[in-house]
Amino acid sequence: MAGAGAFKKNNLAAWLAAALTVAGPVAAQPQPHNVVLFVVDGLRPTAVNPVDSPRLYRFARRGVRFANSHSLFPTFTTPNATALATGHYLGDTGDFSNTIFRGLDGPAGQTVVPFIENDGVLASLNQQFTGNFTGETSLLAAARTKGFSTAAVGKLGPVLIQDLTGAGEPGTIVFDDTTGSTGGVPIDPQVLERLQQNSLPAVAPARGLNGKGGDSKTPGTALPNTVQQHYFIDVTTQVLLPLFRERQKPFVLVYWSRDPDGTQHNQGDSLNQLRPGINGPTSRAAIHNADSNLAQLLAGLRLLNLEATTDVVVVSDHGFSTVSKQDSKSYAAQQRYPDVPPGFVPPGFVAIDLAHELQLPLFDADSQNAPVDAQKGQHPFLGNAVIGSDPASPAIVVAANGGSDLLYFPDAPDRPQKLKQAVDFLLKQDYVSGLFVDDSLGVPPGALPLSAVNLKGTARTPTPSIVVNFRSFSTGCRNERACAAVIADTRLQQGQGIHGSFSRADTFNYMAASGPDFRRQFIDRAPASNADIQVTLARLLGLDIPSRGELTGRVLGEALAGGAPVPVSSGTLRSKPGIEGRVTLLQYQQVGKTRYFDAAGFAGRTLGLKQGR
Repeated sequence: MAGAGAFKKNNLAAWLAAALTVAGPVAAQPQPHNVVLFVVDGLRPTAVNPVDSPRLYRFARRGVRFANSHSLFPTFTTPNATALATGHYLGDTGDFSNTIFRGLDGPAGQTVVPFIENDGVLASLNQQFTGNFTGETSLLAAARTKGFSTAAVGKLGPVLIQDLTGAGEPGTIVFDDTTGSTGGVPIDPQVLERLQQNSLPAVAPARGLNGKGGDSKTPGTALPNTVQQHYFIDVTTQVLLPLFRERQKPFVLVYWSRDPDGTQHNQGDSLNQLRPGINGPTSRAAIHNADSNLAQLLAGLRLLNLEATTDVVVVSDHGFSTVSKQDSKSYAAQQRYPDVPPGFVPPGFVAIDLAHELQLPLFDADSQNAPVDAQKGQHPFLGNAVIGSDPASPAIVVAANGGSDLLYFPDAPDRPQKLKQAVDFLLKQDYVSGLFVDDSLGVPPGALPLSAVNLKGTARTPTPSIVVNFRSFSTGCRNERACAAVIADTRLQQGQGIHGSFSRADTFNYMAASGPDFRRQFIDRAPASNADIQVTLARLLGLDIPSRGELTGRVLGEALAGGAPVPVSSGTLRSKPGIEGRVTLLQYQQVGKTRYFDAAGFAGRTLGLKQGR
């Protein structure tokens, strides 16, 4: 078979003739348009400009630019991947963060708090939780069932999440970091043949130096993820799009660009310094890398005469901030560690502080529950920990994630007492800015219920007892969302990149759309979120997707061709005052019954949160 550039006019004419053929006296119903969802992981709207990202800049101005878009909190990759896939909020999907508690009855010998950007972990979670840990049907799964061609390409983890139940031959075509390796999703023989014809390897390249994050004494990477993503976009434009065109039926394709996220996390431009943070030359090169991928994708659609029949949605899963490790009042920061600069908080500082406050033993959940003694310079390797006299039956499980942490309190007679102690302690910490507590446990003063932010629903995975949001602030620039920093529970160094908080810098994601079903040169100022994408595209594709839970997004009708404005309201929720008068504030907007969460936390401690108690 020929590659992307070898289609001839006679082939195109034959294809068009077949597409226009009428069977019988009644004209065939028009086919739905194709859909491409292009996810630029970690892209901030403030970072899009004509120099670093000219294609992204022009794309948003050609079609619909969503000027009031939202990532779901906690603002991490896999939670928002499930939202993009299913149209459900996290209280339904159970994907509460990149690292979650799977329960104490998980596979023997494995950590109870797995990092789920991993195909093997996702498969294990599916096996543990009735075949599909999210419990919801994804857009790709629904499209595949209806006979569409489907594919997901790019970053390990969120790519497989796009079709957890049907990836691989003969279902959804999947290309990610593990393609061609043991344990990777098998390649369809037809696709493998086309790879060979286009001189593309059947094994995805590794990230190489881009994957090097450095340490507290060694800067991280100075290179974007160009080699790996060049392979993925070549597979997309030279193999998958031509294959889908030849099939003469609609297709849905998800391309997930690891950049700028991966590079912003690992960049070495700002070792132990808050500035330039994620605004240095390496991060800008990563944005340009993703922009080049989009340019090649759009060129491929034009070359194959698919542009006029394809809706393209470009979105980022979350915003981004710079890591801060400075908090002199934390007990954990007052200890000394060989891999942490003096005065900085170590990975696992929340777990260390809680264990010290409650006078309970601490164990590293990622090191076979090895004991941890902060006074001896030890900390949980990744930040994840179990706290209690018996690590097999802990009082608290800590899932460290970055800009926010998840705390789980397994059922025990003293759980109410431990929960209250933990909440009262956390309310007094300078690094905390807002708490959310499981409704079923009783919400103490100072905290808001999980249901207030759609974290309480039909989830199959264990629901967090407490979600801890960390303090965020501006490092000093005209647009504070462009230079946000956040205290982060992470192995990354101060000055590198992180997300996950409830600041507007992390909840503000990039979102734009262009194609036959969308308005042209339109700025949509109504709130929109990642949970709205799936339900909007399902409407365009004519898919009636079943639903277990009720925490769903809305159809973005105002952005569609012929759409009309929608009424928007706004408000603020306030908790009862807790210890030291702490009040968790939540600012939101609303369209109909759908709420969009802008920022939350304590007054003066969350970037983008308006002042007031």
